[in-house]
Amino acid sequence: MQVSDKLIRPLTEAKYLNADNVSRYRCIMRIFFENYEKLRYWMYQEDIYEEMIKDPFFADYRPEQCQQDLAMLVEWKNLNTIQDTRKVASIEEFKNKKYRYQMSEYSVEIERLVLRLENLFIEGASLEPTLLERIRREIERFPEMAEVDGNEVYTWWTDLNNDFVRLNQNYQDYIRDLNSVKAEEMMHTKEFLVFKDRLIEYLRSFIKGLQRNVGVIEESLRSQKEEVREKVFGKIIEYELLIPRMEVEISRPMIEEKIRGRFQSIYNWFVGAEGAENEAGKLFDATNEIIRRITRYAAQLSEKNALGANRKEEYKKAAELFLRCNDLSEAHKMSAMVFGIEHPWHLAGDLIRETDSMNQGVYEEVPLQFTLKPRVRTYREKSKRSGIRESAEQKQETRRKLLQKQKEEMQKLQQLEKKGRIDFAELPVLEPRIREILLKWLSDAMEDADFTARTDDGRRYVLDRTHAGEKCVVHCEDGNFTMPRMAIVFQEETE
Repeated sequence: MQVSDKLIRPLTEAKYLNADNVSRYRCIMRIFFENYEKLRYWMYQEDIYEEMIKDPFFADYRPEQCQQDLAMLVEWKNLNTIQDTRKVASIEEFKNKKYRYQMSEYSVEIERLVLRLENLFIEGASLEPTLLERIRREIERFPEMAEVDGNEVYTWWTDLNNDFVRLNQNYQDYIRDLNSVKAEEMMHTKEFLVFKDRLIEYLRSFIKGLQRNVGVIEESLRSQKEEVREKVFGKIIEYELLIPRMEVEISRPMIEEKIRGRFQSIYNWFVGAEGAENEAGKLFDATNEIIRRITRYAAQLSEKNALGANRKEEYKKAAELFLRCNDLSEAHKMSAMVFGIEHPWHLAGDLIRETDSMNQGVYEEVPLQFTLKPRVRTYREKSKRSGIRESAEQKQETRRKLLQKQKEEMQKLQQLEKKGRIDFAELPVLEPRIREILLKWLSDAMEDADFTARTDDGRRYVLDRTHAGEKCVVHCEDGNFTMPRMAIVFQEETE
């Protein structure tokens, strides 16, 4: 691992996936992404707002909220913004700063990842022998690429890398699914017997494609001449240097390192590095092991089903023998023959005998009872039923205490009020609960376009932001914090 600035910096672009208003942020980013795929890169706030309110889920969505959400996404670097000056007709309109918004590169890739995650269980992974054949044909064209132009070489190189990445990811995901806990549980069910033949045939088909192509690919890679390979790499590098890129500085060493690294990954996958086993061989062994495991589980299931059928006939035969017994003594002897000699069961327990006589038979003793419990994780003992207890008095007492606490809190808040207003710059030392109530009032007013709200007891107030440019310190029992100087002004209700 090589530590770089990109690796250790916080990824603020992913904050919108888990923020407080995640439902709004994700829907806004999905609107941007869908328009991005339609080659509509720049959008106005009005366009976003109209798209949002089309869904009944955002029926109460307001333009002020849309503006705040877009500002937050700009702050997290999910959106790039530019002031639109084309439609400005006056100085006042220019001061209002009408913006256009565009998705950042990171956000585009994040949304693509989220879409893949949403469809993860629908798409799934697979083993495709055709990918191996395509890779074989493309690698065999390596000497041919040294004689063609750079455009064709770059297209061939891109196809080869895309097929290799797809093969690598698909086989890893598919083998992971076959080794998962869910697959392990399925292999122990009767339904697996119907499915296992098709699965084994699918895996063997892939192994045949692996055996048919890997040897040819390995031989092609080993027989390549160094000068031919360098000539092909040079054409790819020259073509990539000619591609114009916005806001990205690409140097020849960077491109060369990337190309050589990708080729080395392909080489190690099929040939192996420094005498080590290649990935193709590991895949071959892993697939064979899965086939052996599937066959083993299927055989165990078949034996289990056959054993159950045989046992059923044995039990019927034993029952017929017991029915032919003339008395209980003969049945005891039959029981000793059937159950007591070949498979005796011994139950240990604190048996207290009524007599120490050695002449007393087993059937004359008082039986000892054992409680047997199933050996499964989901077993739970039955709970004893009980009547519904009357808790009205307890509820009344809890309600009384809650009302008393609310009354005390309102009295403390009224003491902070001076001439119908609570100025945060003039507050005494606050209790944590009183601070929470005041900050909640402040938050409720900030969310309103007119900066007004109501308290829990119905009093209407407005937030005075005249001195919001100044700072004040609010002292609390558990610490101090600095905030803009604001005041809560209560309004008298008019009939």
